[in-house]
Amino acid sequence: MQMPGSLTDQAAGLRRINSRRPVQVIAVTSGKGGAGKTNVAVNMAVAMAGDGKKVMVMDADLGLANVDIMFGLHPKFNLSHVISGERTLEEIIVTGPAGVQIVPASSGTQNMAELTPMQHAGVIQAFSEIGQDLDVLIIDTAAGINDSVVSFIRAAQEVIVVVCDEPASITDAYAVIKLLNRDYGIPRFRVVSNMAQSMQEGRELFNKMVRVTDKYLDVILDFMGTVPYDEYLKKALQKQKAVVEAYPRSKSAMAFKSLAKRADNWPIPKNAGGHLEFFVERLIQNTQ
Repeated sequence: MQMPGSLTDQAAGLRRINSRRPVQVIAVTSGKGGAGKTNVAVNMAVAMAGDGKKVMVMDADLGLANVDIMFGLHPKFNLSHVISGERTLEEIIVTGPAGVQIVPASSGTQNMAELTPMQHAGVIQAFSEIGQDLDVLIIDTAAGINDSVVSFIRAAQEVIVVVCDEPASITDAYAVIKLLNRDYGIPRFRVVSNMAQSMQEGRELFNKMVRVTDKYLDVILDFMGTVPYDEYLKKALQKQKAVVEAYPRSKSAMAFKSLAKRADNWPIPKNAGGHLEFFVERLIQNTQ
């Protein structure tokens, strides 16, 4: 894959995108590690695929990849090979449960936040050339609020913030929402209460966040739902499987299926910006 000379060249190449339908682009973030955002991303993806959607998951944490690990996959190539020009994006994609397409990242190598503008442009160009026919692209962001995380979140149409009931998780989730709302004008966030002891606890956690955001920010928080603490989720992780696949009738699996159905009802733009080029164009804008 040849690296483009400029980000403007990237924009010209967008018109070659081989997508025939609007693509829902969803970023899943948390502000910190340990909140369970990757679990939410992969299980929603499998649940959506089980409902007949064509789904792709992008592991956007180049330095600490874990989507492929959670699926028990061992890809030979990953995004670092796309960035270096050794492979095209389509050549590194691997297939997971229910036909979910996965764009694997690498672990223990250069972080997305450390990419040069030319390397970042290479990732953008790769997406502009993709030939996959998709319904949903789910981006599992890195933890934190570095420039790379912000770029991927801003490029998405929908932002899911995963939070659990512990002070650090709540504080960091609020920090992400505050940054994206105040500095970049993102008006709406979908909130998932994860690892809650009960549905009531999950709702109370959401209400706690709403009280703070209503006081200090001009932002809308939508409650997506609660994923309960579930031993079957731990068992699924040990098996390197999505709980939706391994234990489909477990409490957590049913919760993930509910989240997937909620996301399926979100509006999708009908104009050109509703295609995969929306994601790529926004990434270009965000890196200029």
